[in-house]
Amino acid sequence: MENWTIPLIELGDLKVKLLQGGMGVGISGAGLASAVANEGGLGVIAAVGLMEARGYQGNYVRESNRALRDEIRTARSKMNGSGGLGVNVMHVLTNYSDLVRVALEENVDVIVSGAGIPRDLPAYAREVGNTHTKLVPIVSSAKLAGMMCKSWSKYNHLPDAIVVEGPKAGGHLGYSSEQLSDPNFVEHGLETIVQEVVEAVKPFEAERKIPIIAGGGIFYGGDIKRFLDLGASGVQMATRFVTTDECDADIGFKQEYLKAKKEDIVIIQSPVGMPGRALKSDFLREVEQGMRKPVQCPYHCLKSCSPKDSPYCIAKVMVDAQKGKFENGYTFVGQNAWRCNEIVPVKIVFEQLNQEYLNGKVSD
Repeated sequence: MENWTIPLIELGDLKVKLLQGGMGVGISGAGLASAVANEGGLGVIAAVGLMEARGYQGNYVRESNRALRDEIRTARSKMNGSGGLGVNVMHVLTNYSDLVRVALEENVDVIVSGAGIPRDLPAYAREVGNTHTKLVPIVSSAKLAGMMCKSWSKYNHLPDAIVVEGPKAGGHLGYSSEQLSDPNFVEHGLETIVQEVVEAVKPFEAERKIPIIAGGGIFYGGDIKRFLDLGASGVQMATRFVTTDECDADIGFKQEYLKAKKEDIVIIQSPVGMPGRALKSDFLREVEQGMRKPVQCPYHCLKSCSPKDSPYCIAKVMVDAQKGKFENGYTFVGQNAWRCNEIVPVKIVFEQLNQEYLNGKVSD
Protein backbone atom coordinates (compact mmCIF):
# COMPACT_ATOMS: atom_id res chain seq x y z
CA MET A 1 0.00 0.00 0.00
CA GLU A 2 3.10 2.24 -0.06
CA ASN A 3 2.01 4.31 -3.09
CA TRP A 4 -1.73 4.21 -2.45
CA THR A 5 -2.99 7.73 -1.73
CA ILE A 6 -6.75 7.07 -1.47
CA PRO A 7 -7.97 6.80 2.15
CA LEU A 8 -8.51 3.22 3.30
CA ILE A 9 -11.89 1.88 4.38
CA GLU A 10 -11.78 0.79 8.02
CA LEU A 11 -13.97 -2.21 8.78
CA GLY A 12 -12.98 -2.72 12.39
CA ASP A 13 -9.54 -4.30 12.34
CA LEU A 14 -9.72 -4.82 8.55
CA LYS A 15 -8.50 -1.97 6.35
CA VAL A 16 -9.05 -2.18 2.60
CA LYS A 17 -8.63 0.08 -0.43
CA LEU A 18 -12.11 -0.57 -1.84
CA LEU A 19 -14.84 -3.19 -2.07
CA GLN A 20 -15.03 -5.19 -5.27
CA GLY A 21 -18.71 -5.70 -6.03
CA GLY A 22 -20.06 -9.23 -6.19
CA MET A 23 -20.98 -10.33 -9.72
CA GLY A 24 -23.00 -13.50 -9.85
CA VAL A 25 -22.98 -16.75 -11.73
CA GLY A 26 -19.22 -17.10 -11.71
CA ILE A 27 -18.10 -13.62 -12.81
CA SER A 28 -16.49 -12.75 -9.48
CA GLY A 29 -15.20 -16.03 -8.15
CA ALA A 30 -11.95 -17.14 -6.56
CA GLY A 31 -9.76 -15.75 -9.33
CA LEU A 32 -10.96 -12.16 -9.23
CA ALA A 33 -11.59 -12.02 -5.48
CA SER A 34 -8.11 -13.28 -4.60
CA ALA A 35 -6.46 -10.88 -7.07
CA VAL A 36 -8.32 -7.90 -5.58
CA ALA A 37 -7.41 -9.03 -2.07
CA ASN A 38 -3.76 -9.33 -3.06
CA GLU A 39 -3.81 -5.66 -4.05
CA GLY A 40 -5.25 -4.59 -0.71
CA GLY A 41 -8.93 -4.52 -1.61
CA LEU A 42 -11.85 -6.59 -0.38
CA GLY A 43 -12.26 -9.31 -2.98
CA VAL A 44 -15.85 -10.56 -3.08
CA ILE A 45 -17.12 -13.93 -4.31
CA ALA A 46 -20.74 -13.82 -5.47
CA ALA A 47 -22.53 -16.85 -4.02
CA VAL A 48 -25.36 -16.92 -6.56
CA GLY A 49 -25.00 -19.39 -9.41
CA LEU A 50 -21.68 -20.94 -8.39
CA MET A 51 -23.11 -24.45 -8.64
CA GLU A 52 -24.17 -23.78 -12.23
CA ALA A 53 -20.95 -21.96 -13.16
CA ARG A 54 -18.82 -24.79 -11.79
CA GLY A 55 -20.93 -27.42 -13.54
CA TYR A 56 -21.97 -29.16 -10.31
CA GLN A 57 -25.07 -31.33 -10.54
CA GLY A 58 -27.37 -32.96 -8.03
CA ASN A 59 -29.21 -31.62 -5.00
CA TYR A 60 -29.43 -27.84 -5.47
CA VAL A 61 -28.87 -26.78 -1.85
CA ARG A 62 -26.13 -29.31 -1.11
CA GLU A 63 -24.20 -28.65 -4.32
CA SER A 64 -24.57 -24.87 -4.01
CA ASN A 65 -23.08 -25.09 -0.52
CA ARG A 66 -20.22 -27.23 -1.81
CA ALA A 67 -19.54 -24.85 -4.69
CA LEU A 68 -19.33 -21.83 -2.37
CA ARG A 69 -17.12 -23.64 0.14
CA ASP A 70 -14.80 -24.77 -2.66
CA GLU A 71 -14.65 -21.23 -4.11
CA ILE A 72 -13.76 -19.68 -0.75
CA ARG A 73 -11.02 -22.21 -0.13
CA THR A 74 -9.65 -21.81 -3.66
CA ALA A 75 -9.53 -18.04 -3.21
CA ARG A 76 -7.71 -18.37 0.11
CA SER A 77 -5.12 -20.65 -1.46
CA LYS A 78 -4.28 -17.84 -3.93
CA MET A 79 -4.21 -14.98 -1.44
CA ASN A 80 -0.96 -13.45 -0.28
CA GLY A 81 -1.81 -9.78 0.07
CA SER A 82 -3.04 -7.36 2.68
CA GLY A 83 -6.71 -7.21 1.71
CA GLY A 84 -9.67 -9.33 2.70
CA LEU A 85 -12.07 -11.94 1.35
CA GLY A 86 -15.82 -11.42 1.27
CA VAL A 87 -18.93 -13.20 0.00
CA ASN A 88 -22.02 -11.55 -1.48
CA VAL A 89 -25.24 -13.44 -0.70
CA MET A 90 -28.49 -12.09 -2.15
CA HIS A 91 -31.35 -12.18 0.34
CA VAL A 92 -33.79 -13.11 -2.43
CA LEU A 93 -32.14 -16.52 -2.89
CA THR A 94 -34.21 -19.48 -1.77
CA ASN A 95 -31.09 -21.00 -0.18
CA TYR A 96 -29.94 -17.72 1.37
CA SER A 97 -29.63 -19.07 4.91
CA ASP A 98 -27.59 -22.09 3.79
CA LEU A 99 -25.08 -19.97 1.86
CA VAL A 100 -24.75 -17.48 4.71
CA ARG A 101 -23.96 -20.32 7.10
CA VAL A 102 -21.28 -21.66 4.73
CA ALA A 103 -19.64 -18.24 4.52
CA LEU A 104 -19.76 -17.90 8.32
CA GLU A 105 -18.39 -21.40 8.87
CA GLU A 106 -15.53 -20.59 6.49
CA ASN A 107 -14.86 -17.45 8.55
CA VAL A 108 -14.72 -15.06 5.60
CA ASP A 109 -13.84 -11.49 6.45
CA VAL A 110 -17.08 -9.90 5.22
CA ILE A 111 -20.57 -10.92 4.13
CA VAL A 112 -22.30 -8.39 1.88
CA SER A 113 -26.05 -8.87 1.45
CA GLY A 114 -28.67 -7.06 -0.61
CA ALA A 115 -31.43 -7.88 -3.14
CA GLY A 116 -33.91 -7.88 -0.30
CA ILE A 117 -33.79 -6.79 3.32
CA PRO A 118 -31.34 -8.96 5.31
CA ARG A 119 -32.79 -8.24 8.76
CA ASP A 120 -31.82 -11.72 9.91
CA LEU A 121 -28.13 -11.72 8.97
CA PRO A 122 -26.80 -11.10 12.53
CA ALA A 123 -28.97 -13.96 13.80
CA TYR A 124 -27.06 -16.43 11.63
CA ALA A 125 -23.71 -15.10 12.86
CA ARG A 126 -24.88 -15.59 16.45
CA GLU A 127 -26.18 -19.08 15.64
CA VAL A 128 -22.85 -20.14 14.11
CA GLY A 129 -20.87 -18.44 16.87
CA ASN A 130 -18.93 -16.28 14.42
CA THR A 131 -17.67 -12.97 15.85
CA HIS A 132 -15.03 -12.39 13.17
CA THR A 133 -17.02 -11.89 9.97
CA LYS A 134 -18.11 -8.30 9.26
CA LEU A 135 -21.74 -7.96 8.18
CA VAL A 136 -22.57 -5.36 5.52
CA PRO A 137 -26.06 -4.75 4.08
CA ILE A 138 -26.73 -3.12 0.71
CA VAL A 139 -29.39 -0.38 0.70
CA SER A 140 -30.92 1.97 -1.85
CA SER A 141 -32.32 4.63 0.50
CA ALA A 142 -31.73 6.40 3.81
CA LYS A 143 -34.99 4.92 5.12
CA LEU A 144 -33.72 1.40 4.50
CA ALA A 145 -30.35 2.22 6.08
CA GLY A 146 -32.06 3.41 9.26
CA MET A 147 -34.29 0.33 9.24
CA MET A 148 -31.25 -1.96 9.03
CA CYS A 149 -29.50 -0.22 11.92
CA LYS A 150 -32.61 -0.39 14.09
CA SER A 151 -33.32 -3.99 13.17
CA TRP A 152 -29.74 -5.19 13.76
CA SER A 153 -29.44 -3.31 17.07
CA LYS A 154 -31.73 -5.98 18.56
CA TYR A 155 -28.79 -8.35 18.11
CA ASN A 156 -26.33 -5.80 19.53
CA HIS A 157 -24.69 -5.83 16.10
CA LEU A 158 -24.83 -2.64 14.09
CA PRO A 159 -23.78 -2.94 10.44
CA ASP A 160 -20.00 -3.01 10.12
CA ALA A 161 -20.53 -0.84 7.03
CA ILE A 162 -23.41 -0.04 4.67
CA VAL A 163 -23.17 -0.19 0.89
CA VAL A 164 -25.37 2.38 -0.83
CA GLU A 165 -26.03 1.08 -4.34
CA GLY A 166 -27.21 3.76 -6.72
CA PRO A 167 -29.27 3.73 -9.93
CA LYS A 168 -26.22 3.41 -12.24
CA ALA A 169 -25.39 -0.07 -10.94
CA GLY A 170 -25.57 -3.23 -12.99
CA GLY A 171 -27.94 -6.10 -12.39
CA HIS A 172 -31.22 -5.95 -10.51
CA LEU A 173 -31.88 -2.48 -9.14
CA GLY A 174 -33.74 -1.38 -6.02
CA TYR A 175 -35.54 1.42 -7.85
CA SER A 176 -38.80 1.78 -9.74
CA SER A 177 -39.00 1.90 -13.52
CA GLU A 178 -40.19 5.50 -13.18
CA GLN A 179 -37.07 6.47 -11.21
CA LEU A 180 -34.83 4.73 -13.72
CA SER A 181 -36.48 6.60 -16.61
CA ASP A 182 -35.68 9.96 -14.95
CA PRO A 183 -32.28 11.08 -16.31
CA ASN A 184 -31.72 13.50 -13.43
CA PHE A 185 -32.33 10.80 -10.83
CA VAL A 186 -30.07 8.32 -12.59
CA GLU A 187 -27.31 10.90 -13.00
CA HIS A 188 -27.37 12.38 -9.49
CA GLY A 189 -29.33 9.90 -7.37
CA LEU A 190 -26.36 8.20 -5.73
CA GLU A 191 -24.83 11.50 -4.61
CA THR A 192 -28.09 12.52 -2.93
CA ILE A 193 -28.76 9.13 -1.33
CA VAL A 194 -25.21 8.79 0.05
CA GLN A 195 -25.54 12.12 1.85
CA GLU A 196 -28.96 11.13 3.20
CA VAL A 197 -27.63 7.79 4.46
CA VAL A 198 -24.67 9.47 6.17
CA GLU A 199 -27.17 11.58 8.12
CA ALA A 200 -29.58 8.69 8.76
CA VAL A 201 -26.99 6.53 10.53
CA LYS A 202 -25.65 9.27 12.82
CA PRO A 203 -28.13 8.49 15.65
CA PHE A 204 -26.72 4.95 15.77
CA GLU A 205 -23.05 5.95 15.88
CA ALA A 206 -22.65 6.54 19.61
CA GLU A 207 -20.45 3.45 19.93
CA ARG A 208 -18.58 3.63 16.61
CA LYS A 209 -18.72 5.09 13.13
CA ILE A 210 -20.57 3.10 10.47
CA PRO A 211 -18.64 3.40 7.17
CA ILE A 212 -20.84 4.30 4.22
CA ILE A 213 -19.70 2.72 0.94
CA ALA A 214 -20.92 4.25 -2.33
CA GLY A 215 -21.54 1.91 -5.27
CA GLY A 216 -23.02 1.94 -8.74
CA GLY A 217 -21.48 3.79 -11.67
CA ILE A 218 -18.16 4.52 -9.98
CA PHE A 219 -15.52 3.91 -12.61
CA TYR A 220 -12.54 6.27 -12.26
CA GLY A 221 -10.38 7.32 -9.34
CA GLY A 222 -11.83 10.83 -9.49
CA ASP A 223 -15.27 9.32 -8.86
CA ILE A 224 -13.91 7.88 -5.62
CA LYS A 225 -12.78 11.34 -4.49
CA ARG A 226 -16.18 12.83 -5.30
CA PHE A 227 -17.94 10.41 -2.95
CA LEU A 228 -15.35 10.74 -0.21
CA ASP A 229 -15.98 14.49 -0.34
CA LEU A 230 -19.71 13.78 0.13
CA GLY A 231 -19.08 11.86 3.35
CA ALA A 232 -18.64 8.28 2.14
CA SER A 233 -15.82 6.22 3.63
CA GLY A 234 -15.04 4.47 0.35
CA VAL A 235 -16.53 2.84 -2.70
CA GLN A 236 -17.66 -0.46 -4.15
CA MET A 237 -16.65 -1.11 -7.79
CA ALA A 238 -17.58 -4.02 -10.03
CA THR A 239 -17.70 -3.17 -13.73
CA ARG A 240 -14.07 -1.98 -13.87
CA PHE A 241 -12.91 -5.42 -12.72
CA VAL A 242 -14.74 -7.42 -15.40
CA THR A 243 -12.16 -6.64 -18.06
CA THR A 244 -9.21 -7.92 -16.06
CA ASP A 245 -7.08 -10.98 -16.65
CA GLU A 246 -8.17 -12.49 -13.35
CA CYS A 247 -11.94 -12.05 -13.76
CA ASP A 248 -13.48 -15.53 -13.75
CA ALA A 249 -15.66 -15.01 -16.85
CA ASP A 250 -14.86 -16.38 -20.29
CA ILE A 251 -12.83 -14.13 -22.60
CA GLY A 252 -15.91 -13.87 -24.83
CA PHE A 253 -17.81 -12.33 -21.92
CA LYS A 254 -15.10 -9.72 -21.39
CA GLN A 255 -14.99 -8.90 -25.08
CA GLU A 256 -18.69 -8.02 -25.03
CA TYR A 257 -17.80 -5.23 -22.59
CA LEU A 258 -15.02 -4.02 -24.89
CA LYS A 259 -17.40 -3.92 -27.86
CA ALA A 260 -20.22 -2.19 -25.96
CA LYS A 261 -21.35 1.30 -26.90
CA LYS A 262 -23.17 3.63 -24.54
CA GLU A 263 -26.46 3.07 -26.36
CA ASP A 264 -26.12 -0.71 -25.97
CA ILE A 265 -26.75 -0.48 -22.21
CA VAL A 266 -30.46 -0.67 -21.43
CA ILE A 267 -32.96 -1.16 -18.63
CA ILE A 268 -34.90 -4.42 -18.95
CA GLN A 269 -37.66 -6.06 -16.96
CA SER A 270 -36.15 -9.18 -15.45
CA PRO A 271 -38.24 -12.36 -15.21
CA VAL A 272 -37.89 -12.11 -11.42
CA GLY A 273 -40.08 -9.00 -11.46
CA MET A 274 -37.45 -6.28 -11.05
CA PRO A 275 -35.88 -3.79 -13.45
CA GLY A 276 -32.24 -4.43 -14.28
CA ARG A 277 -29.46 -2.86 -16.34
CA ALA A 278 -28.14 -5.14 -19.06
CA LEU A 279 -26.22 -5.22 -22.31
CA LYS A 280 -28.24 -5.62 -25.51
CA SER A 281 -27.96 -9.03 -27.16
CA ASP A 282 -29.70 -11.09 -29.82
CA PHE A 283 -31.21 -13.13 -27.01
CA LEU A 284 -32.85 -10.07 -25.43
CA ARG A 285 -34.15 -8.92 -28.81
CA GLU A 286 -35.82 -12.32 -29.25
CA VAL A 287 -37.36 -12.03 -25.79
CA GLU A 288 -38.78 -8.61 -26.69
CA GLN A 289 -40.32 -10.15 -29.82
CA GLY A 290 -41.91 -12.94 -27.80
CA MET A 291 -39.77 -15.64 -29.38
CA ARG A 292 -38.55 -17.18 -26.13
CA LYS A 293 -40.72 -19.69 -24.31
CA PRO A 294 -40.91 -20.54 -20.61
CA VAL A 295 -38.82 -23.53 -19.62
CA GLN A 296 -38.99 -25.91 -16.72
CA CYS A 297 -37.23 -24.38 -13.73
CA PRO A 298 -34.29 -26.59 -12.70
CA TYR A 299 -33.56 -24.92 -9.34
CA HIS A 300 -36.11 -22.31 -8.17
CA CYS A 301 -33.13 -20.31 -6.96
CA LEU A 302 -34.92 -16.96 -6.51
CA LYS A 303 -37.88 -16.43 -4.20
CA SER A 304 -39.42 -13.82 -6.51
CA CYS A 305 -39.25 -15.91 -9.69
CA SER A 306 -42.43 -17.50 -11.07
CA PRO A 307 -41.25 -20.13 -13.58
CA LYS A 308 -44.66 -20.56 -15.22
CA ASP A 309 -44.76 -16.84 -16.04
CA SER A 310 -41.11 -16.41 -17.04
CA PRO A 311 -39.99 -16.21 -20.68
CA TYR A 312 -36.68 -17.86 -19.75
CA CYS A 313 -34.65 -19.22 -16.84
CA ILE A 314 -32.42 -16.36 -15.73
CA ALA A 315 -29.91 -18.75 -14.11
CA LYS A 316 -29.41 -20.63 -17.38
CA VAL A 317 -29.00 -17.55 -19.57
CA MET A 318 -26.52 -16.02 -17.13
CA VAL A 319 -24.44 -19.21 -17.12
CA ASP A 320 -24.39 -19.23 -20.93
CA ALA A 321 -23.29 -15.58 -21.00
CA GLN A 322 -20.55 -16.23 -18.43
CA LYS A 323 -19.23 -18.88 -20.80
CA GLY A 324 -19.32 -16.44 -23.72
CA LYS A 325 -22.45 -17.93 -25.36
CA PHE A 326 -24.37 -14.71 -25.95
CA GLU A 327 -26.67 -16.27 -28.53
CA ASN A 328 -28.29 -17.99 -25.52
CA GLY A 329 -27.94 -15.29 -22.88
CA TYR A 330 -27.07 -11.77 -21.81
CA THR A 331 -25.14 -9.99 -19.10
CA PHE A 332 -26.05 -7.41 -16.52
CA VAL A 333 -23.73 -4.39 -16.66
CA GLY A 334 -23.17 -1.10 -14.87
CA GLN A 335 -23.96 2.11 -16.72
CA ASN A 336 -20.27 2.78 -17.39
CA ALA A 337 -19.49 -0.62 -18.92
CA TRP A 338 -18.99 1.06 -22.31
CA ARG A 339 -15.93 2.81 -20.86
CA CYS A 340 -14.03 -0.50 -20.63
CA ASN A 341 -11.46 -0.48 -23.42
CA GLU A 342 -8.76 -2.98 -22.49
CA ILE A 343 -8.13 -6.19 -20.58
CA VAL A 344 -5.44 -5.68 -17.95
CA PRO A 345 -4.27 -7.31 -14.70
CA VAL A 346 -6.08 -6.30 -11.51
CA LYS A 347 -2.82 -4.76 -10.30
CA ILE A 348 -2.93 -2.28 -13.19
CA VAL A 349 -6.52 -1.30 -12.35
CA PHE A 350 -5.44 -0.32 -8.85
CA GLU A 351 -2.51 1.67 -10.21
CA GLN A 352 -4.81 3.44 -12.68
CA LEU A 353 -7.38 4.24 -9.99
CA ASN A 354 -4.74 5.78 -7.78
CA GLN A 355 -3.43 7.96 -10.63
CA GLU A 356 -6.97 8.97 -11.61
CA TYR A 357 -7.67 9.95 -8.00
CA LEU A 358 -4.63 12.22 -8.07
CA ASN A 359 -5.45 13.82 -11.42
CA GLY A 360 -9.20 14.05 -10.80
CA LYS A 361 -10.41 11.93 -13.73
CA VAL A 362 -14.17 11.33 -13.40
CA SER A 363 -16.86 9.58 -15.45
CA ASP A 364 -19.10 12.61 -15.98
